[in-house]
Amino acid sequence: MFQGTGSDVGKSLMVAGLSRAFANRGLSVRPFKPQNMSNNAAVTADGGEIGRAQHLQALAARTPASVHMNPILLKPQSEIGAQVVVRGRVRTTADARAYQDLKAGLLAEVLDSYEQNAQGADLVLVEGAGSPAEINLPGRDIANMGFAAAANVPVLLVADIDRGGVIAAIVGTHAVIDPAARSRIKGYVINKFRGDVTLFEGGLQEITQRTGWPALGVAPYFADAVHLPPEDAMALDQPRAKKAARIKIAVPKLSRIANFDDLDPLRSEPDVAVEIIAPGQAMPGDADLILLPGSKSTIADLAFLRQQGWDIDILAHHRRGGRILGICGGYQMLGTSITDPHGLEGEAREAIGLGLLAITTVLSAEKRLGECTGIHVESGEAVRGYEIHLGLSEGADLARPFIELDGRADGARSADGKVAGCYLHGLMAADGFRHAFLSSLRVREDSGLNYDHLVDRTLDGLAQHLETHLDLDRMLEIAHAA
Repeated sequence: MFQGTGSDVGKSLMVAGLSRAFANRGLSVRPFKPQNMSNNAAVTADGGEIGRAQHLQALAARTPASVHMNPILLKPQSEIGAQVVVRGRVRTTADARAYQDLKAGLLAEVLDSYEQNAQGADLVLVEGAGSPAEINLPGRDIANMGFAAAANVPVLLVADIDRGGVIAAIVGTHAVIDPAARSRIKGYVINKFRGDVTLFEGGLQEITQRTGWPALGVAPYFADAVHLPPEDAMALDQPRAKKAARIKIAVPKLSRIANFDDLDPLRSEPDVAVEIIAPGQAMPGDADLILLPGSKSTIADLAFLRQQGWDIDILAHHRRGGRILGICGGYQMLGTSITDPHGLEGEAREAIGLGLLAITTVLSAEKRLGECTGIHVESGEAVRGYEIHLGLSEGADLARPFIELDGRADGARSADGKVAGCYLHGLMAADGFRHAFLSSLRVREDSGLNYDHLVDRTLDGLAQHLETHLDLDRMLEIAHAA
């Protein structure tokens, strides 16, 4: 199990890279994360939803993704509350304090999923959440040491030197956790190192002297990680300079932005600049496209969008003849109204949409989940992806569907073709469709980008990176000795 000295230290990508590295050695590898908190979810082959990071780890391990790889997924809906997804299906919603009481009863299901996931595997790589040093949290831990003890798995600690204070982070973790937890940690890894690693030899000696934990390597910063889907929306704040960019796509960073890996194929195109618009900033007037992304709380994010004045910017963009695309929650916002009669996103209410598509949406209790294939109506290019949404949309503009999925119409287009939307996540990963859509914004040469190949090649590069700098043989010895 890989636990971190804090959040965003690189555990997810480390498990992904190690999954590919050990798979390349011929081992049958399974990733696992007991509890994840993310609105970046993916649909599994067995029909549920898990964290996008675990879906990527399964791809790295060359094994089908399963709900048992991430049995507990928390999807934040407000500052204090989240939807609780258990084994791929929504179980309930709970605020932070209520969940502390609830999670103790979930350990048995987590352990059962762990056992099911481990069947037939040579190696299971478990990812923790947050830090084992969060000793202030009440209730039984199922994300870090509580799970590690219950499943009897050894732990390696991952620390991020790029943020500074790495010695204090590791030594401090050793100081505050209890003796049983200390003994379960069998070593540590330094991640995201920049510069001459020999200059940190004294730091490694100091950490080991103070903790008794051996160093299992120092992983230099892996710049190509930008090509892999991020788990946390904080990654959207990292701009990518594009000297050759001819197409500008503006994306408002909604307060509950979800499934934002929809943007990754666009961000990987050399001639496309995806500009994430932070709260308080105006939409750029020279954007070729405004893309409204998915949201975990569509009505609340529509209100947030208006609070930023983005509705005014979007309508002005439309009056200038600009193009607009909405995906899932963003698609719903483009309609005339969104109704939540059952209070699924909070209190029951109705919101007036942006009015750019002649559709209305009613949120329903049944969540639509599933992988889909189809075609883009205008270009005839193939699309693929997944649906993961609440709500049914109706209205005149559905007579002009944006795509067809498994023989049924999905999405809508305005009469002038400037505004469109659909429920399909992941459609931008289809190379032919992505080129056709971008070419409809500006005439362009096909970049030749094969997005799936880029992700796979990056995973192989990450695997080799970790093989070079970490002691994978020692990791296997630790796993086998457990």
